[in-house]
Amino acid sequence: MNHVRHSHDHMHNTSVSHNRNHAHDHHHSHNHDHSHGMAGRTLRLAFFLTIIILLAEIVGGVLANSLALLSDAGHVVTDLFALGLAWFAAAQSERPSNERKTFGYHRVGILAALVNATTLIIIALVIIWEAIQRFQHPEPIQPLVMFASAIVGIVINLYIGFGLRKEEDNINVRAAVLHVFGDVGASAGVIIAGIIILLTGWTIVDPILSVGIAALIGVGAWQILGETTNILLEAVPRSVCITNLVRDMNAVEGVRDVHDLHVWSIASNMNALSCHVLIDNIPTSASSSILQELTTLLKEQYQIVHSTIQFECEGHAATICECTGLYCRLDSASHHGERG
Repeated sequence: MNHVRHSHDHMHNTSVSHNRNHAHDHHHSHNHDHSHGMAGRTLRLAFFLTIIILLAEIVGGVLANSLALLSDAGHVVTDLFALGLAWFAAAQSERPSNERKTFGYHRVGILAALVNATTLIIIALVIIWEAIQRFQHPEPIQPLVMFASAIVGIVINLYIGFGLRKEEDNINVRAAVLHVFGDVGASAGVIIAGIIILLTGWTIVDPILSVGIAALIGVGAWQILGETTNILLEAVPRSVCITNLVRDMNAVEGVRDVHDLHVWSIASNMNALSCHVLIDNIPTSASSSILQELTTLLKEQYQIVHSTIQFECEGHAATICECTGLYCRLDSASHHGERG
């Protein structure tokens, strides 16, 4: 009977706490929705302006016979990817979860990132291959066309970058801004290469710059690939140190042990946690303060905004949870039934 009452108290305590938190979060959600709406409109404009840059650099690269300009067009694709993901995130943040997608649609962006990163790595390899051919068989370049296309890219990217900086409180927008200003640097490199070719006729600078841009694309794509793979494998976020996390949770007054711990990311910068916490057999009114302190700790120090904490007390823990270690092995339902 004690076990049943304790479980019921825990459920009631969790429900009350979540209701209070939900009311608090809802108060801010209107402002966040308005912010996401503003960011979404800005990102949409930036996305379509970047398509203009892409077309200008592809056309310019073909007319100028410049591999560097075509490589920069490949770098612009990474900008489109960053802007598209940020736009997608802003739109999905307003889309509610449902009975089939209880976590919402955030992982769609992660799957898109995985496909895009793979494509970008292939693009980088193709650019390097073409650059090798240009080293062996140099081709004439039209530097004036390179100037025109690169200048179009710089002007539009600066407009996009400074426009997006007004929304930099959004972390996805901040990442997109870095991509945009990075492309400004790449376009400036194309102009410098054009000046060198115009003054010296040294056309080999074009494939040299192409290799540099390809390396820039490849490094960025590899980082995206690593991040998306970790999220899909539900690895611990890089920003979270499990040792420190467990130490801080155990330091909360009333907490006797933490076990069956899972920390993962639902999407970029959206961390989640579930665990079992051993406490004394105390009333709901006393355990609610422990829950509040734990959730505050997780949000403020570890940016874990979604946490599920199951309380257990000495003597009943064994009947509730088979796992006594910090981490537990997950089995399928059929496997668990066979063991039982």
